[in-house]
Amino acid sequence: MFIQTETTPNPATLKFLPGETVLGAQGTADFPTSDSATASPLAQRIFAVPGVTGVFLGADFVTVTKADDAVWDHLKPPVLGAIMDHYQSGAPVIAGGGAAPAAGGHAEHSGPDAEIVDQIKELLDTRVRPAVAQDGGDITFHGFDRGIVYLHMQGACAGCPSSTLTLKMGIENLLRHYIPEVVEVRPVA
Repeated sequence: MFIQTETTPNPATLKFLPGETVLGAQGTADFPTSDSATASPLAQRIFAVPGVTGVFLGADFVTVTKADDAVWDHLKPPVLGAIMDHYQSGAPVIAGGGAAPAAGGHAEHSGPDAEIVDQIKELLDTRVRPAVAQDGGDITFHGFDRGIVYLHMQGACAGCPSSTLTLKMGIENLLRHYIPEVVEVRPVA
């Protein structure tokens, strides 16, 4: 098994491409702490590596976030080993074969703004999320209130130094261009 790695705009996060399906069509799963990874044998193996502080699973990639004092040159080999060991073990990525917890999807929204929200979600799914996945992350719709779009950033996007620029200059401009009712985009934790 040959696992490729890619840097991300977030220097604390590295993207691992195992050449195998990770979650496929199940979406994404964000594990910001080791305690949150109980449903994923893969994430648990990666969290067993000292210095790992976050694991994000995508369709065909794994994004790993390191502690500030950890160094990628020392952390990368054991993370590669953990991913390789997982795939060689035959264990599922998510235990029980169920859907990923906190699967990457948009929050539900109903009410008078439902048509606007559908347009926002469509633009996020077709224009934003594929580009963000290339950088090892995901962005999902969280809410819309009085012209303000609330988005949840995961994986490499969470805590990325350029995430504010991505939100303001990229996503906000895109949404405002196509949907005049959008006046601002804000991140949510």
